[in-house]
Amino acid sequence: MSKKDKTKRSLFEPKIVRRAIWDSIRKLNPVYQIKNPVMFVVEVGSVLTTLLYFHAIITGNGEAAPGFILQIAIWLWVTVLFANFAESMAEGRGKAQADALRKTRQDVMAKRLATTQRDSEVTKVTSCMLKKGDVVLVEAGDVIPMDGEAIEGVASVNESAITGESAPVIRESGGDRSAVTGGTMVLSDWLVVRITANPGETFLDRMIGMVEGAKRKKTPNEIALDILLAGLTIVFLLVTATLLPFSIFSVHAAGHGSPVTITVLVALLVCLIPTTIGGLLSAIGIAGMDRMIQANVIAMSGRAVEAAGDVDVLLLDKTGTITLGDRQATLFMPAPGVDGQALADAAQLSSLADETPEGRSIVVLAKEKYGLRERDIHALGAHFVPFSAQTRMSGVDLNGREIRKGAADAVEKYVISKGGTFPSDVRTAVDDIARLGATPLVVAEDKRVLGVIRLNDIVKGGIKERFAEMRQMGIKTIMITGDNPLTAAAVAAEAGVDDFLAQATPETKLKLIREHQAGGRLVAMTGDGTNDAPALAQADVAVAMNTGTQAAKEAGNLVDLDSNPTKLIEIVEIGKQLLMTRGTLTTFSISNDVAKYFAILPAAFISIYPALKILNIMHLATPQSAVLSAVIFNALIIIFLIPLALRGVKYKPLGAQIVLRNNALIYGAGGLIVPFIGIKLIDMLITALHLV
Repeated sequence: MSKKDKTKRSLFEPKIVRRAIWDSIRKLNPVYQIKNPVMFVVEVGSVLTTLLYFHAIITGNGEAAPGFILQIAIWLWVTVLFANFAESMAEGRGKAQADALRKTRQDVMAKRLATTQRDSEVTKVTSCMLKKGDVVLVEAGDVIPMDGEAIEGVASVNESAITGESAPVIRESGGDRSAVTGGTMVLSDWLVVRITANPGETFLDRMIGMVEGAKRKKTPNEIALDILLAGLTIVFLLVTATLLPFSIFSVHAAGHGSPVTITVLVALLVCLIPTTIGGLLSAIGIAGMDRMIQANVIAMSGRAVEAAGDVDVLLLDKTGTITLGDRQATLFMPAPGVDGQALADAAQLSSLADETPEGRSIVVLAKEKYGLRERDIHALGAHFVPFSAQTRMSGVDLNGREIRKGAADAVEKYVISKGGTFPSDVRTAVDDIARLGATPLVVAEDKRVLGVIRLNDIVKGGIKERFAEMRQMGIKTIMITGDNPLTAAAVAAEAGVDDFLAQATPETKLKLIREHQAGGRLVAMTGDGTNDAPALAQADVAVAMNTGTQAAKEAGNLVDLDSNPTKLIEIVEIGKQLLMTRGTLTTFSISNDVAKYFAILPAAFISIYPALKILNIMHLATPQSAVLSAVIFNALIIIFLIPLALRGVKYKPLGAQIVLRNNALIYGAGGLIVPFIGIKLIDMLITALHLV
């Protein structure tokens, strides 16, 4: 299933709805319901009123009219079913994704090697027979049998079954892109892969387990809210239980009226306890993880999703996250006495065989600035010198000319070895370029320095605005880079981050995270290399790239299938949306109980205390219609709020005070007003239909 399909899946897809309806009935099992104290009380009330109905029918001496008791019982059962349906819908969306993932899992033939060498003896086995530590060979057209790490070779791999993206990716040994996933296909070349998981423990298996809502563990905040809801339920249960003896005493004392019935007390209890949020709480959490899946991020725990909403420090790598990652040539700066076209010509010649983005951009810049056309490298008969980590230069030997380009100190050493000198003006230009956050490449021909090429790692468009949004939310952004402090400072200023860590090492990253955590802050970061693993393990929200090493993925609690480091910003937004949704619906649930007091309390005690008629501000027709209207509204509001629970409250980057104010005004005030309108309309309908 493509990412686009996942994102646009209908909220009430028929297949998911059908499964959710069946699951709603299955979850009526008291063993399941007892996990949710609020809805368990509602189910007990449903059973009790159902028994009271049968007692009224059989004996003909019920505490109230059988029809009234039956309608209360039916709507209490509907309340439980609606709550189950909300949870089942959230789980169903995850299960649908899990089913799609299962289709990608297949038992394939693997070429197991006797040693780690490609030319060693091959034994063909099924993937289920492989175990951790085995070494296999995968070639063009082969499906990678299990999760592993490339230890030899380089290959193009189609990972669309996992990521939903059709573009192939490169996997190679010895780097941060060595991890491979079982079920993906090699398109070209070959890899020797060491298996890193046993059957049933693969990344795909973990994905399936995590996207199935039924296997999701509750987060600490969710558990805390469960405890609060259970506490409120117990309090209202005790209060309601005392109303029966109180009403009996009041009847004897007043000499008129009738005691409140058990049916009405059950209805009162169900309407007073926080059934709305109790019925939707689990669905909100599951839907939060579902939204993370739609963003192509696998959450290893619900705690990680929730923690993302509380993050107040973001650590982001510079290259590929804040900048495009591919440096581009933007300016030729000739040395004194050198013509700009001569510098551009030499720079282009030395870059014709350079297939890096930097090399290609030099060729293009020379063409744009001086009209120099690309030349046929074969017709030139040139000998190209590839870049190496030892020389830190590349170049070309052509018709007796030796042209080199590279790091300033490396070219300076080369020129001096040829008997030349390194101009002070060029050294000043190199320093100025570095100070501005760019990269200088010096070009020399034989013993003469021709000038400098300025390479800029372009800051991504719109990233500065995103960081401004983070700042509005109270989140501090810190750029991490291996660059020198001058370059880091220039890029940080252009990108608009709050702070930066230059010349970063695994130790300094870890130290920085611990310092912020010691100050009571929650830290999020991304990483893909083995050297990122310690910091990822320490961070509260750790997003590992799917293209990264196995060590990074094991250290992270979130895995980005798209391997897009900027996804960290989206993850934080999803986490905050989860917390906002839970908060707003809790506010609404508690607020809408007020209208139910005005509906049921006067109805329950008006025969004993006629003065309570003044509290019937909605002018509900009869005590029976008032009670039934409140119970019906209590059930229907759950089903009306299911789309909000699944989609989440729309996220906007606002400060905590503004969010709290809007929450109180919209959902607090709305929770007060909507029930008065809803209960009154239901009462009018009940009266018109003569249901009581």
